Amino acid sequence: MSLRLPFHLVRLILGAGIAAFSLTGCQAYLDGRYSDSLPPKQGVQPLTGLAERVSIRRNALGMPLIETSTFHDALFGLGYIHATDRLSQMVSLRLMAQGRLAEMAGPGVLEIDRFMRAVNLRKSAEVLYRESSPRMKRFFEVYARGVNAYLYRHRDKLPMDLAAAGYTPEYWTPEDSVLVFCLLNFGLSVNLQEEIAALVMAQRVGSDQLAWLLPTYPDEPLPFEEAAKLKGLKLTGELPGLAAIDRAAAQVAELGLLGVAASNNWAISGSRTRSGKPLMANDTHLPLSMPSYWNFVQIRSPKLNAAGVTVAGVPAVVAGFNGKLGWGMTMVMGDNQDLFLEKVRRENGRLQYLADGKWLPARERHETFIIKGQRPLRETIYETRNGPLLNSVLGERKHALQPLQLSSGFGIALKTTQLEADKSLDAFFDLTRAQNVDQAFEAARDIRAMALNLVFADEQGIGWQVTGRYPNRRGGLGLLPSPGWDGLYDWDGFADPMLHPYDQDPAQGWLGTANHRTVPRGYGMQLSNSWHYPERAERIAELAERGRHDTASMIAMQYDRQTPFAAKLAAMFEGPSMREPLQQAIAALPAGERDKARLALSRLLKFDGGMDAASADAALYSAFLYESARLTFLDELGPDDSSAWKALVQSANTSYSAQADHLLGRDDSPYWDDVTTPQKEDKPAILARSLVAAVDHLSAKLGSDISAWQWGKLHSYTWVTGTTQLAQYLPASRRSSVNAIRGYLDRGPYSAGGDHNTLNVSAYHWGQNFDTWLIPAMRIVVDFGRDEPLIGLNSSGQSGNPASPHYADGIEAWMKGRYTSFPFKAQNLDKVYGNQRLWLVPEKR
Repeated sequence: MSLRLPFHLVRLILGAGIAAFSLTGCQAYLDGRYSDSLPPKQGVQPLTGLAERVSIRRNALGMPLIETSTFHDALFGLGYIHATDRLSQMVSLRLMAQGRLAEMAGPGVLEIDRFMRAVNLRKSAEVLYRESSPRMKRFFEVYARGVNAYLYRHRDKLPMDLAAAGYTPEYWTPEDSVLVFCLLNFGLSVNLQEEIAALVMAQRVGSDQLAWLLPTYPDEPLPFEEAAKLKGLKLTGELPGLAAIDRAAAQVAELGLLGVAASNNWAISGSRTRSGKPLMANDTHLPLSMPSYWNFVQIRSPKLNAAGVTVAGVPAVVAGFNGKLGWGMTMVMGDNQDLFLEKVRRENGRLQYLADGKWLPARERHETFIIKGQRPLRETIYETRNGPLLNSVLGERKHALQPLQLSSGFGIALKTTQLEADKSLDAFFDLTRAQNVDQAFEAARDIRAMALNLVFADEQGIGWQVTGRYPNRRGGLGLLPSPGWDGLYDWDGFADPMLHPYDQDPAQGWLGTANHRTVPRGYGMQLSNSWHYPERAERIAELAERGRHDTASMIAMQYDRQTPFAAKLAAMFEGPSMREPLQQAIAALPAGERDKARLALSRLLKFDGGMDAASADAALYSAFLYESARLTFLDELGPDDSSAWKALVQSANTSYSAQADHLLGRDDSPYWDDVTTPQKEDKPAILARSLVAAVDHLSAKLGSDISAWQWGKLHSYTWVTGTTQLAQYLPASRRSSVNAIRGYLDRGPYSAGGDHNTLNVSAYHWGQNFDTWLIPAMRIVVDFGRDEPLIGLNSSGQSGNPASPHYADGIEAWMKGRYTSFPFKAQNLDKVYGNQRLWLVPEKR
């Protein structure tokens, strides 16, 4: 996602006077003004640092083929192309990871910077880079030279968002690439937001009722023992800085860099395919963004021959195909970080924290924040044995620049695995060069820095390997913050990698993951307590076992919009403990509401789960989910703008949720009672009200004619740039300036189908609105039965430059399933990439 820095647009709009233009005129003006920031399609560009010449060809969507005669030049060329296509994205990711956004966007994003400085990804990157091999360091150095060659050559021809700001990016360093890698890894920290949310909700409902809001999986018991860790702490209103931490984490999450919780991958053995050879598919789910996080690249060189998705800033093909092996990934949902509550006090001007009965001095780390339009701030971040105190930098202030006064009470420390040394960078690179599944396993087992489900396939077989590093907790589950003063909850090393789950060529003929619980309850190591809903994995299993497969069936699976949750909901309605009580509750409704409830129930019982954009029943089903969540929990956690309600909504986005858990069970939950009424409600009463509310909701939004109801009229895609995402943190005048060219930067809305439980994910904030926030940001299929196995597509465009014709041309291809082929045979290259070349050549001295 490009976190473009929007403050410069004031100068751009006022200077250009484009506010009076039509959108077409605005676009033409800006395209013309910044056309020289676009790469040439052909010609020769002399560059310092190349050993031999490099050929760059592009397909119809602008995706590049980099051809070189040396591995050195392949890395250099990749750095140059990444900077060419995604310089703004690279700069923005680096600033986010460094905690320096305020230097560009002003004090409105200072809390994001404070949060990221406390997390201290810079130190994580230092450790990871230091422990990488000398060869890996050379790779990163050569890649950085390629980036810097572009920066030097185009220092006066930068993309709009950088050029109009008068901002010249700093040169790229090898450590910057590792920093971006660490930022992406940090983005997988789903449980961090959940632990923050749990504290926020605990302040409203207390620890006794908290467990009902934190289910871990449909067949798992509620975590009452885990919630008991917080008993007796009198948390209400006594956690200084919690609201600021919650706010900052939410801001980072809104930018797509925290708590991203979905992806699919699967592989089919030859015994289940039409060709008799394996298939593999992967679609990674990330927030809607312009451009996508992913950047498709194909490289042909002596030591690196691969095609697939990359992240601009990181010199690696993250998922793809290398001519022999296909590989893809999903999140394990691994819980490899914990929050610890610390008892803190000030003594003789020093901050102390309690540890096993002793008061110890907190370590101090000084950070200087450069803020656009303001004087620099120098602040202190305190650290305990469990990590940095997030609320030592994110405290309660009347305004952003007010000095923090951390009073006696509680601190909130973050402990992560990110500061552990390993050879993950080397292992990722070795994976891209593995020639078969066995070699892929060998490389993947050394990936410790990131918790992933890796799926592989070659011409003979398939495999699955869990990667990452998982703490052994002496006590507790890590689902909720633990008392830091009690060693009972300390980490005791990490799980043996030999225990990491894996599988190879299973008898069932397929394997796949969808962020679900991939191991049985009680497995010998704790991977997570934050699994995603099981429905996507159930749908993969259902379809994988149906008939023989080929490329067409893989694409059909990736675009499948059938939710198994609808059948579970109908079974609950018809269950022996609910059928009669629900009918009685409907009969007890006022006369004008009974018919609405019966209509809704009748249609939901017949609903087949197809979440098509044109479906009326999909709209009714979704409206019921929305209203039932609000009628069940909003009376205890509301109003809509309260932090407790937002915490529950956020939890539903990141893992299996209280909303789903209560619908399918929990008949004895205290949350069924509406605390705003004198009588005591039960589950049938709330469900009956929810049926009525669903009909009323659709009638108000779409009219009373049921035949006109469509899910896609409520549910849509909108591709939003980082510029417009950050606009909400800017002063009103700057925000207005951004809005004036929103149509130039953003795309949409487009009608959408699917939801959070369909393979073709289109997730929205359950209980808040129906706007899509999470999609399959890329799709790839590898079919070893085809002459050219790899096809793929991105979710937006190859370029992050709005002036480029390849800025948004990928959207239509993504929506209509128009995959692009990535050929590996020399005779097929011209068909896809043509003969038009840009040559990068060594500069003569």
